[in-house]
Amino acid sequence: MPTDFSLLELADTNNLLLRNLGMQAPGTFQHSLQVANLSEEAIIAIGGNSLLTRTGALYHDIGKMKNPLYFTENQTSGYNPHDEITYRESARVIIDHVIDGIEMARKNNLPEYVIDFIRTHHGTTTARYFYTMEMKERPDDEIDKAHFTYPGPRPFSKETAVVMMADSVEAASRSLGKPDEKQINELVDNIVDTQVKEKQFDNADITLRDITTVKGIFKRMLLNIYHVRVAYPSLG
Repeated sequence: MPTDFSLLELADTNNLLLRNLGMQAPGTFQHSLQVANLSEEAIIAIGGNSLLTRTGALYHDIGKMKNPLYFTENQTSGYNPHDEITYRESARVIIDHVIDGIEMARKNNLPEYVIDFIRTHHGTTTARYFYTMEMKERPDDEIDKAHFTYPGPRPFSKETAVVMMADSVEAASRSLGKPDEKQINELVDNIVDTQVKEKQFDNADITLRDITTVKGIFKRMLLNIYHVRVAYPSLG
């Protein structure tokens, strides 16, 4: 079992692995910090190990260090290597960041309770963009969805479930540009409700009430992050 001391040591961003993430994939590092902040607030509200959640969130995407430019948060020059490969190949690179992360974690002697966050943060979801584009490009062919699906497992604790939600919500919020309150609310609801519908949290000890609470915290925090003014109802 993790101790507070071991978790505090691992969550120190001066840790070699996290420093390397900051240097090799700076966009991913900033994303991971935001996911950690969102997850920590949410897990405190529903009752869980906040330090474990924060630590797992900081490490969940370390596998992106292997191919950082294939992930949009690290693309700053306008160059996109996905333009040079097929949609199926793109999906494989994206999905493999989970496997690569597990390998890096084990090589650096991270404990299994941290590796759990790496292996579960996409559950058995689909690399939806590339799957959709493949179907559009080959409308008459039968596309094997397995090539575009993460291997899992699904989250199996409150902590891993919350990090999965926070990861998807934070990543998607970056595409909003200048979001308003309505956009943020719809984004959070759509993403988390889809995960529930796909049964991603069926193995985790998290209730629908917990999930509603988590969504509310994400909405409030994203409003603050993007400096969105809350639209108060008029008195008239």
